[in-house]
Amino acid sequence: MDTLTVELGSRSYPILIGQGLLGDPRSFAESVPASDVLIVSNTTVAPLYLSTLEAALRPRRTLATLLPDGESYKTLDTVARILDVLVANRFGRDCAVVALGGGVVGDMAGFAAAVYQRGVAFVQVPTTLLAQVDSAVGGKTGVNHPGGKNLIGAFHQPAAVVADTATLATLAPRELRAGLAEVVKYGLIRDSVFFAWLEQRAEALLAGEPEALAHVIRRSCQIKAAIVGQDEREHGERALLNFGHTFGHALESATGYGRWLHGEAVGAGMIMAARMSHASGLLPQADLRRLVGLIERLGLPVSIPDVPAAALLEHMRIDKKVLGGRIRLVLLRGIGSAFVTAEYDPILLRHTLEGHPAGIS
Repeated sequence: MDTLTVELGSRSYPILIGQGLLGDPRSFAESVPASDVLIVSNTTVAPLYLSTLEAALRPRRTLATLLPDGESYKTLDTVARILDVLVANRFGRDCAVVALGGGVVGDMAGFAAAVYQRGVAFVQVPTTLLAQVDSAVGGKTGVNHPGGKNLIGAFHQPAAVVADTATLATLAPRELRAGLAEVVKYGLIRDSVFFAWLEQRAEALLAGEPEALAHVIRRSCQIKAAIVGQDEREHGERALLNFGHTFGHALESATGYGRWLHGEAVGAGMIMAARMSHASGLLPQADLRRLVGLIERLGLPVSIPDVPAAALLEHMRIDKKVLGGRIRLVLLRGIGSAFVTAEYDPILLRHTLEGHPAGIS
């Protein structure tokens, strides 16, 4: 088992990474001191892992609430179902909420924990690659709104993240590919050596090779933990973690939270951000080609068909990074070198959304 720490002073917490952690009581000995625990999962993950987790949490009183599976259910109405269970079973402020599932489950369970009695303990047990490398770490919780992705939420750090890599063996290939998009992001924003490693091991990752996956989980969590430790509430550097997300979130919102997986939208969004970076004279053509080539090898989309540029732009205008009415973007100067800016040519942005930014062959 590997252990990393997200350094946030009194709210620091461990990220545990290894095989078989979900069923090991020691994984939860310190992070779940509560005697009452609500496990939040969904109808896909629960049949696979719920009984194992319940056994690991004994002798605590555990209840489970199962949610429908899918991004389209990431709503306030679904969070209300979690809160109803907490209230009906008289859970006190000393209870804990444990999220068992992917990013959608983690975001909703975390938001419920953040608002129930003004905040109760919360533990992430991510079962998808995307959640293990990204969404389970950092304390962002929330739900979608028809007007935009993750517009309603709160920062609420978990007491621990327990990433059992054995759960990836049951992950659908499409979900695995979606998770790899977030992995690629870390190389692009912070670590060119890691990006080159991904280029060398793309096929091993697609095949689900355990050692390769364990390495990308650890390195991704190291990078995210370091950034979150510096900027917990996204006042500065943490915005780099949104590379590709401003475009990707707009795509998810514009298509109704169902057509694209989050990682797929992020993959296409990273291509758009990189193309705009190149068109702005920032990113070398060779680096753009490397990114497009890797995204293609990972089986992720590199373009956005049939979505009007005007619709994407409208959703981007209510992105959480908009300040003073200006859309801020995360762009690249090179692989491993990202920055946040509101200073760009709006014509290039529109050309990018239309699929033909100036200067791109």
